[in-house]
Order: sequence, then C-alpha cells, then structure tokens
Amino acid sequence: MSKKMSIRDLREEEVMWSGNPACQGCAGSIVGRLIFKALGRNSARVEVASCAPGFMNIRVPSFFGPAFEGGAAFATGLARGYKVIGREDITVAALIGDGGTVDIGFQGLSGAAERNENVFWFTYDNEAYMNTGGQRSSATPEHANTTTTPVAQYSRGKTSDKKNVPMIMALHNVPYVATASVAYPEDLTAKIVYGKGIKGFRYMHIFSPCPTGWGTDPKDTIKIARLSVESGLWPLYEITEGHKMRLTYKPRELKPVSEPLKMQGRFRHLKDEELSVIQEQTTENWQRLLEMDGKTIF
Repeated sequence: MSKKMSIRDLREEEVMWSGNPACQGCAGSIVGRLIFKALGRNSARVEVASCAPGFMNIRVPSFFGPAFEGGAAFATGLARGYKVIGREDITVAALIGDGGTVDIGFQGLSGAAERNENVFWFTYDNEAYMNTGGQRSSATPEHANTTTTPVAQYSRGKTSDKKNVPMIMALHNVPYVATASVAYPEDLTAKIVYGKGIKGFRYMHIFSPCPTGWGTDPKDTIKIARLSVESGLWPLYEITEGHKMRLTYKPRELKPVSEPLKMQGRFRHLKDEELSVIQEQTTENWQRLLEMDGKTIF
C-alpha cells in the first residue's frame, strides 16, 4: 500500500450535506462520508436496499438504486458503459450493506469478481439486516441476539459463525481486498486511495457498529469499533494481487474480547464459558493471520 495517509490529506470540500436522518451513533453514515471524501466527486454511487439510501445524503453526480440482488450486475453494466464512452476515470463505487453482500447479492458479487469487473465494492458491515428490523444475516456473529435468532429458553442466539467474505473474495484472485474499521479512518481512507488507482475488481469490508441493532450507547460506536480491532475480533489487513496478505495494524497485545462484547446488548446473555470459547477462537485466528502476514497465502 502507498504511504500512510493523514485525514488532512483528504479533499477539504465536504461531500455530505448537513442534516442526516441516520440513527444516533450510526457508523454506516461515517463510513459513507469517508469513502466519498477519499474517492471524490468523480465517482458513481450504487446502493441497493439498506439503511444507506436513506442516510447517505452525499454529493456525487450519479446515484443509482438497483434491485436488492442486482447491485453487482448493475455496477458491472455501469462500469462497462463508462468504458464504451471513454470515461474509465469515473470510479463505480458500490456501497452495500452486509445483507446485500454476503446473502442476497452474493451470487452477482462473486460473478463480478470472477470476471474482474472494474468496480470498487464497499461493504459496510453492521452484521444484520438493520433496515428491516435487525434480522440475522450470514455476517452476524455466532451467539448474537437478533429478531430471527432470539435468546430464549432453548436458544443462545445465532448458531453459526460469521461468513468470512474478505477471504472468499481474495480466493477470486481479484487485484485488491481489504478490511477496514470506522475507528481507524486513516487506514480506511489510505486503502481507498490506493484501491482507486487500481483497475479491476476491488473489495473492502468495513466494520460498522449499529447502536440500534446492537443495543449499544450511541456515544460508544467508535470505542466498540476500536476495541474490536484491538481484541482481534476485527483484524485490519489487505490482500494484493489476489494472494499477498499484509496486516495493516498489529496491536502489541490483544485486549480481551469481553471488553467490546460486554458493551453490546446483543451479547448480554453470554456466559463466561461462551466468552472463553470466543476468546480462544479469536486468539487462534489472530495467530494464523500473524503467520500469514507479509506472505503469499494462496
């Protein structure tokens, strides 16, 4: 990746109009603002059904809202159309929630990646279908309490692991894959600026806490996002040329996963033994990433 970027290096012109109907503490709206400040106005914005079309009052010339399952197909056609008229300088940016990425839109997403379409896909991951009531998605972590995986006498929340979409996308051998967090804007924007200079399919998966769906205090959004990175629950890395992996932030010592999890109402039911299992799994995953850091992984 290019040299570390400072927020001060971004364009001074604001891309988001004042006034925002997003929920208090919404990380997704911050993510959208940072993305389009880094991309600039010479971009086309594609969004499917999610919270984003409601709160993303962003000043870019073109906005498109295709069908839920059709985000990747629409972005593909848009990028090809710009190529035909000689406007490959325009960045086709798909800003899609986890539902439109990991579930409903995944087939089209995989196809676009396999064809290496000239699209920059951003997933803002609030780990459930927050726009329609907080139902579980494939991005929802195990044990999370959602409206479709409630905690009750015979239920401990979601029963399966979170789908590891960034690694799945890297297996498509696309030019660039990265994870990011709203709590680390310099890392996020530097990756966007780097990815903007690459042709082909680029994928970024961004951690975006949702106070409404997660049962958290709006003022703690950035704190939870930061602790999730520092505990290893949300590692920051990039994969270039389809196979070269590099961690872009390495905490000196991982903090306990209990610190971010206990701040979230959706995990309030977790017992000590369940937290211990999550801690063990997170530590093991972090060790695997450390072993892959700086190496060719596929």
